[in-house]
Amino acid sequence: MTFSFRFLDDVALADVAFDAEGDSVQAIFGAATQALLTALANPATVGSSWEQRIERRATDLPQLLFDWLSDIVYWKDAAGVVFHDAPLTMVRKGEQWVLTARLIGSPVDRERQELHNDVKGVTKHLYALRQTDGLWQVRVVLDV
Repeated sequence: MTFSFRFLDDVALADVAFDAEGDSVQAIFGAATQALLTALANPATVGSSWEQRIERRATDLPQLLFDWLSDIVYWKDAAGVVFHDAPLTMVRKGEQWVLTARLIGSPVDRERQELHNDVKGVTKHLYALRQTDGLWQVRVVLDV
């Protein structure tokens, strides 16, 4: 599984935008997840004292990714945490995709963590998930 992401400086002036790509559905979900975690804080500076398990099912893959990224923002706010990691698996069961994940992190600590952006939400502005020649790509704009 290989993936990458890059932040875009010229897409949304008041927001944070990124493109991510991966060679599989699981890789693109992993890439977008890591981009979001990095937009919030440097994961290397965040501990792992907090954990939340999440399972989501959907037939619409772009909506499933959007909802998953929104879950991350929700838990950031609801629990007051940032994240060290978010291991996930994607499995196709019939018509549905099943995402199983763990959010791993710790409460926000301005003295110990390298914090980046206070993301308010994932937007539909320019949002697109597509597969081209076997490579999955997504563009995401985050409201900060």
